[in-house]
Amino acid sequence: MRIPTRIATVAAFSIGVLALTSCTGGGGGAGGDSGPIDTSGELSGSIQFQTWSLKNEKFTPYFEDIIDAFEKEHPDVSVEWLDQPGDGYQDKILSQANADTLPDVLNLPPDIAYPLVAAGKLLDVNAADADLKDVYNTGAWDSYSEYPGVDGTYGLPWYLSSDASWWNLAQLAPYGVTEQNLPTTVDELLTLAEKVASESGGKVQLLSSIPGLDTFTSAGIEVIDDKGEFVFNTDEAAAIVQAYADAYAAGAMPAEALTGDYGGNAEAYIQEKVAFTTGGTGFTTDLQTDAPALLATTVATPRLGIPPLYVQGLNVSADSDNKAAALAFAEFVTNEENQIAFSSLAVGTAPGTVSGGDTVVDNISASVTDPAQLAAIDTVFTAMQDAKAIPFQWTSDMATYMTQQIALAINGEADPKTQLDKIVEYANANRVDQ
Repeated sequence: MRIPTRIATVAAFSIGVLALTSCTGGGGGAGGDSGPIDTSGELSGSIQFQTWSLKNEKFTPYFEDIIDAFEKEHPDVSVEWLDQPGDGYQDKILSQANADTLPDVLNLPPDIAYPLVAAGKLLDVNAADADLKDVYNTGAWDSYSEYPGVDGTYGLPWYLSSDASWWNLAQLAPYGVTEQNLPTTVDELLTLAEKVASESGGKVQLLSSIPGLDTFTSAGIEVIDDKGEFVFNTDEAAAIVQAYADAYAAGAMPAEALTGDYGGNAEAYIQEKVAFTTGGTGFTTDLQTDAPALLATTVATPRLGIPPLYVQGLNVSADSDNKAAALAFAEFVTNEENQIAFSSLAVGTAPGTVSGGDTVVDNISASVTDPAQLAAIDTVFTAMQDAKAIPFQWTSDMATYMTQQIALAINGEADPKTQLDKIVEYANANRVDQ
């Protein structure tokens, strides 16, 4: 199963947008008829439904059952289920779009959806049914609604994930830290990191990564404006970078965190090089495998600030010959009942609807044997309503450049504001939507 992640799309999709635009004459926005679609009447005809690497022993019975249920409710509609392998999925989508063979309903995260949105290949679901917005998670709905220069919403949130904060209480206990007084903000984290580093003589460190774009989104800083321009080179963001630099100078962070070449913050935590990390609800599985003794001393709390949101959704082709049945099926798959059933199978994912997370936790409580994982899932689900997705324009290439430039500010070789100016200039010059 493909859990939501950021996907590097800069080369493939900048080319793909050009190819699709040349085929459709450009213009962007919703293609075909953009307006209300009545799904309440009698539906008929056939539609194709395409998932992303979900046809397997675990999930096939679920999809067969859900298709059977929809066809029983609408006996004159037939649904053909297609599934594409994980590798090369974005290329397959572009190929289908260029050949005008997109399935009626398909699974696209917001970034992969972008070139199709720009070319008018996806249905504006908000225009089709304005009542849908209230059904779904706000941050996930917004992630399909914030394409620069394009009005509308181009996907129904399906299944979501986010991260938690993970703490090694055994390492932190000598410094007065308990589960009850753990940091809840980045400022508190940095203050504690300096305190622990100082009192331990540098033996206990909390920080294993330097600021990334999600550091600023978590702090509530605007990183991109409504025109799609990156704008996070602010004094507020520079102050956060400087605070990390101060913490680094105080010995609160290992030097390898600056290079981006190490195993990652989760690996550093497993090796007990640091006492804090971020990670998904499945991090307990890594601990069970690689550091089982840590489980007893590890607790999960919500991500500091605004948590990140990783989104998968269902989209309707604007070129579908059966939009009413396609939209009805997309709504059916993503209704609360069916999303709860899916997330109860795909443990660690949350429903894309406004509610349903508590029911998922109840459903999986018997099958999840590790109480730490269950607690982490509950923690993440509780915070999910406030989570926000990273802008789809942000690519892995931009993230790499940002790491290189921020590292210079953290080790004191450059001014934080100057480095942020460079990063924003680079990001805006390499936007995938230009």
